Amino acid sequence: MRKLRLLLFCFQITISSWAQKSPESIESWVTTNDRNSLLEKQNNRIFFKKENSSRHPSIIIDPQRSMQTIDGFGFALTGGSAEHLMKMSALKRTELLNELFGSGEEDIGISYIRLSIGSSDLNSFTFSYNDLKDGETDYDLKKFSLAQDLKDVIPVMKEILEIYPEIKIMASPWSAPIWMKTNNNIRGGKLKKDCYEVYAQYFTKYIQEMRKLGIFIDAVTVQNEPMNSRNTPSMSWFWFEQANFIKNYLGPNLEKNNLKTKILIFDHNTDRPDYPLSILQDTLASKYIDGSGFHNYRGDMEAMSWVHTARPDKNIYFTEQMLTEKPESSTINIVDPVNRLIIGALSNWSRNVILWNLAADPNNDPHTGNGGCTMCQGAITIDGNSVSRNVAYYTIGHISKFVKPGSTRIFSTQGDEPSIFLYQDEQRPNVYRTGIRNNSQVLPNIAFRTTENKIVLIVGNDTLETQTVKIQYNGNYASVKLKGGSVGTYIWHY
Repeated sequence: MRKLRLLLFCFQITISSWAQKSPESIESWVTTNDRNSLLEKQNNRIFFKKENSSRHPSIIIDPQRSMQTIDGFGFALTGGSAEHLMKMSALKRTELLNELFGSGEEDIGISYIRLSIGSSDLNSFTFSYNDLKDGETDYDLKKFSLAQDLKDVIPVMKEILEIYPEIKIMASPWSAPIWMKTNNNIRGGKLKKDCYEVYAQYFTKYIQEMRKLGIFIDAVTVQNEPMNSRNTPSMSWFWFEQANFIKNYLGPNLEKNNLKTKILIFDHNTDRPDYPLSILQDTLASKYIDGSGFHNYRGDMEAMSWVHTARPDKNIYFTEQMLTEKPESSTINIVDPVNRLIIGALSNWSRNVILWNLAADPNNDPHTGNGGCTMCQGAITIDGNSVSRNVAYYTIGHISKFVKPGSTRIFSTQGDEPSIFLYQDEQRPNVYRTGIRNNSQVLPNIAFRTTENKIVLIVGNDTLETQTVKIQYNGNYASVKLKGGSVGTYIWHY
């Protein structure tokens, strides 16, 4: 009897050990082009196995080869977005904000917000925090006021912080107050030379006043789109002007006031990597700069890697991109923005992805006149208490839901990289040869190791046909089917 109990005990240990070492199952969430699945968890069970078929090239996942740490993913909370949210009933707004920023099964877990310092072009009207009558000045900023933001942006931010207190917040100005500008206009013009110091204090005052309200600004960009003077609001900077402002005014001002808010430069398109690199070659300015922000309305995402290669000591951020689709469309073009903006930005060293903009109404309002964006659709469309979700919502959701701040990008095979495989010798069974395979058929993808010790792999099928995606991890293999034009996010334990 004692021997029987001992045998049973050993058998249980063996079974337990086998269970612990058994290949991991994969959880999958998919959005299909035909909208039949919209960021939907799939019911089919996928397992890693020892068997390997050489018919399909593998996406090899290597958690030991790590790249940048992730700060988060989200949208710009414009004044217009906040205006629509505040017009909703309190109950419906709370439900929506929990869906956007919560961590539940039905939530998408947005972890990064961009605010405008003063108005952007997606406000109902233009304003700054220091608006004066014609001819007046206020170099002591005695009339500085967050009054307009207190009506919409700040109440919404406070609700968001109740849901996700650790959310990162970036803030960007579209223009300085009119009285500080050379053209006395909210559109275009430059910052007056004698206003560099007071404008630095304006940034400092904004950060301090927001902090008093419990809103901590993690980073500021010096100017949204410093080479675009056609927007309303807007303000032009040459790179050497921005460098001068940072090294002699903004940087020392934040330091003097013991503010740890990061300073980011550029905040414009990937067609001009020379702009941030020119500023960073100024060592006195560079010491205050955390990194560079990029948009991608023009240029190539690879430009962010050029800046990273030239200055690996400075961070890269993706700070804005608008996405639109036709309302009531029977299809959703999810694969293009995921491949370009999620996989593309993060493969080129960005620590985040922020899209533009969180919310608008069915007419893409509000926006300013004479340069305000008339086609800027929100990630969500709000019509009273009614909410619909657009392509930007699902684009961000495919990563924000699963890859939390503190996660790390890791190696995964790309289409331009060869891989090694084994094949059996034709004359001698059980003797193997090595070969090199071109991986041009590997679909666009990106992988992460999360703070919860999970691996997250995002794949975009940019072909018209269903493709077999083969994943290699720790010597085991799994195959998943992904329809043409679809995006899949795959998760398993590390």
